[in-house]
Amino acid sequence: IALRGMCLFIPGMATASVHRFSNRGKGKRVAHYSYQWYLMERDRRVSGVNRYYVSKGLENND
Repeated sequence: IALRGMCLFIPGMATASVHRFSNRGKGKRVAHYSYQWYLMERDRRVSGVNRYYVSKGLENND
């Protein structure tokens, strides 16, 4: 049972690690609703580098 559990656990953790590495430590965001999509687009515009996962604090906004 433990072997089967590990066979199911490892691919999920590998996928999460690849996403974390490709997004520079941030979790992957998914927009299921239009409001979430609006927030992701807003973050993309505000970031200045056209990527929603690059945060920019209020002190850096002009």
